[in-house]
Amino acid sequence: MAGVPLSDDYPVRRVPTVTYLLIAANVAVYLLSPLSMVAFWYGGVERICDAQRYHFQWGAVPVELLTGRQVAMPGPCPGGDYTKVPWVSAFTSMFLHGGAAHLIGNMVYLFVFGPVVEDRLGRLRYLGLYLVSGLVATYGFALTEAGSQIPLVGASGAISGVLGAYLLVQHRSRVITLVFLVIPVRLPGWALVGTYFVLQYFLYISMSLYPGEDSSVAYAAHVYGFIAGAVGALLMHRVRWRSGTRPSDVY
Repeated sequence: MAGVPLSDDYPVRRVPTVTYLLIAANVAVYLLSPLSMVAFWYGGVERICDAQRYHFQWGAVPVELLTGRQVAMPGPCPGGDYTKVPWVSAFTSMFLHGGAAHLIGNMVYLFVFGPVVEDRLGRLRYLGLYLVSGLVATYGFALTEAGSQIPLVGASGAISGVLGAYLLVQHRSRVITLVFLVIPVRLPGWALVGTYFVLQYFLYISMSLYPGEDSSVAYAAHVYGFIAGAVGALLMHRVRWRSGTRPSDVY
């Protein structure tokens, strides 16, 4: 991420209910997963295998999404005897994370930018944009990594969609951001979000040019999610302009 955002100066006019519920859902799913020490029912050494099984069962595996068929879980861990519906995992994977740092990083961005986009688009449209962006990000990544059997997990594709929408609906705001994790700087929202996209796109292209390079970050998902969010926000605003409805009138 291009710096750590702390707050946006846009005066949100109502409680961002959907954003808070999305954050709560992501946190709850993580706390109940084998990766969380709070989930004490997952025990000892077996926790590693439980975590792998959990991600394969609920994460989005590219080859499964493209073929519609479940594949066997690789590796020495037993217990691959679960049943999954691949297209359902495109939704469930949006609420899984690979660790506490992964979760916190995503939720910080959602907490800062989500309320602004929710306020501008309205709750239902915002929720729809979030989910559709996440699906586009997931399937876009699957097409990019067609033969991969590594599960894709995380909300960053959907959150990238929120950032793309933010660039369209409220780019004039200023965001207090921690640069290098220590220096607070007040930056234009468009500069921060635009830098994020350029960085993700550059890393995506770099990974494409050097396919042998391994990365635990799905840059392609970020790029596709961002574009989906920007296009979705643009279409929503065009519909409103034609109907004569202002953003503040629709919830």
